[in-house]
Amino acid sequence: MFLSMNIYTESVGTAAALLTTISFLPQVYKIYKTKNTEGISLTMYSVFVIGIICWLVYGILLNELPIILANSITLILSGYIWVMKVRG
Repeated sequence: MFLSMNIYTESVGTAAALLTTISFLPQVYKIYKTKNTEGISLTMYSVFVIGIICWLVYGILLNELPIILANSITLILSGYIWVMKVRG
């Protein structure tokens, strides 16, 4: 029973990390193509990027590769959006 719960837990965690990470791709693509960030909140992305940095440090401290990978990719994607917004 414990082994099957562990596999279930890992599967749900992997799906969550994958979905939340790739959810930024459409926004990154749109900003890349249009160079328009008018509808993006700088405050929201500033707070979000800081939160992702904290999650990444947390994953590094725990030596948890799934947390490190998901948050590294999310930091790159959301960081791009943040940089584009700051550049205006």
